[in-house]
Amino acid sequence: MDITYKINEPVTADDVIRVFRNSGITRPTEQKERIQKMLDNANLIVTAWDGDNLVGIARALTDYSYCCYLSDLAVDKAYQRSGIGRTLIDKIKEVIGEEVALLLLSAPGAMEYYPKLGFAKVENGFIIYRKR
Repeated sequence: MDITYKINEPVTADDVIRVFRNSGITRPTEQKERIQKMLDNANLIVTAWDGDNLVGIARALTDYSYCCYLSDLAVDKAYQRSGIGRTLIDKIKEVIGEEVALLLLSAPGAMEYYPKLGFAKVENGFIIYRKR
């Protein structure tokens, strides 16, 4: 398996929807326009490709100075457990540098995954949930 990683490479909503659906992540995949908006407004996207096939994505919002919010990390189940998720996060970290904090909200099923990648669990956060 020869995986290629790309930073801010244009990607279609259809490809991302396929990866989201095949990864197990919960996203509004039935709303293509919303997924496109998510892509259009992210300012850091790292993708993993097997040839011309998108197999993983890390989508983030950052100021490149102080903080970066990792809003999506998804890898097609057929490619999981091969280091792609870890590499996507490593690529994000390379781009943002050591002065920038990397933050995320984890799905319940991934709570054990992120500490293995160096994330610390924080207790001092707050959220206002989306209504839809």
